[in-house]
Amino acid sequence: MEQLIHWIIGYGWAAVAFVIYAESGLLIGFFMPGDSLIFTAGLLTQQGVLHINIHALAFILFAAAALGDSTGYAFGRRVGRRLFNRKDSLLFHKENLERAEAFYERHGGKTIILARFMPVIRTFAPIIAGIGKMRYRTFLAYNIVGALIWGAGITYAGYYIGQWATERGINIDAYLLPAVILVVITSILPPAIHMLKDAKGRAQLKAAWHHVIARMKR
Repeated sequence: MEQLIHWIIGYGWAAVAFVIYAESGLLIGFFMPGDSLIFTAGLLTQQGVLHINIHALAFILFAAAALGDSTGYAFGRRVGRRLFNRKDSLLFHKENLERAEAFYERHGGKTIILARFMPVIRTFAPIIAGIGKMRYRTFLAYNIVGALIWGAGITYAGYYIGQWATERGINIDAYLLPAVILVVITSILPPAIHMLKDAKGRAQLKAAWHHVIARMKR
């Protein structure tokens, strides 16, 4: 967490925006810590460490998330099914694409919103939407809602939690890591609950869990 803070301070809000853009729409972005990054950026803005207006930061990160998804959509639309024929590499694993496709087939357009809160899936979901030829107007509506809730919402959460702590004389540094973990867990809850309500969703989660355990045993 300390490294993340130093990284944000060192490179500033523009670098944060680029990471959010990359995580939302480029194949290189699936391993990036988007949730914790934008929460911490909002918190550091409140602390006066990151020198930018909170409303400007929230808008920039919202725009970066929305543009990232639109880039992913355009990429999927143009490259299409050829992606599934690519060999696995250091940064690209076809399995991640297939997971996103299965999620998209089950949940339809809502995937664009739900995927915002799911690492890996959020990178590949807009690409799958493009491959599936979802109408761009429909995609854009879901994209804007998801980017607003995730990109701006978590940024404001970091800022106002920092403000709440400051007003009560609480040393936020001592609680930063638990706060970030709580935000990440909270952000994952909506799609997790949505999936657990559905039998097929529960089966997908069970299969993913067994896959993780199998990899750990290798």
